[in-house]
Amino acid sequence: MPGGRQAHQRSLSNIGMQLHELQRKTPLRRKKRVGRGGKRGKTSGRGHKGQKARAGHKMRPEMRDIIKKLPKRRGYGKNRGRTVNPRALPPQVVNLRDLEGVFAEGDEITPRSLLEKGLVRRGRGGIPRVKILSVGDFTKRCKVSGCKVSASALEKLTKAGTTVVS
Repeated sequence: MPGGRQAHQRSLSNIGMQLHELQRKTPLRRKKRVGRGGKRGKTSGRGHKGQKARAGHKMRPEMRDIIKKLPKRRGYGKNRGRTVNPRALPPQVVNLRDLEGVFAEGDEITPRSLLEKGLVRRGRGGIPRVKILSVGDFTKRCKVSGCKVSASALEKLTKAGTTVVS
């Protein structure tokens, strides 16, 4: 081969560069190996003794201990979807004294009529669930339907002659 390496060096020298001046565009980064002599002797940058200084150490995650301390409740685990309905709103409460002032003798008390009279608010765009509590007195004969009624309120309503249909 005529010329060969010398021809190549001559062509590089025309450019103004020598073979020994060639460099990589990005430097080659090597993984740091500790504990094998050289600049990092003795503890090899791991401090002194203890669990963290050992090879292959495994520390227990702190979050695991926090989770273990939390109380576990029945129905809030893998079967939560079957036991808890997150979209269910609690029933709105209406007292007997509020019904006494708004409804007349013979009226029908339903969640819809309570909504129309302004005793309850609309729940998520629909007619809300309602529970009647026994605060105050009720003396009129009416018909209650579609509402939950507490035991003491049921007693007062039946004493007044009101029929309650659940």
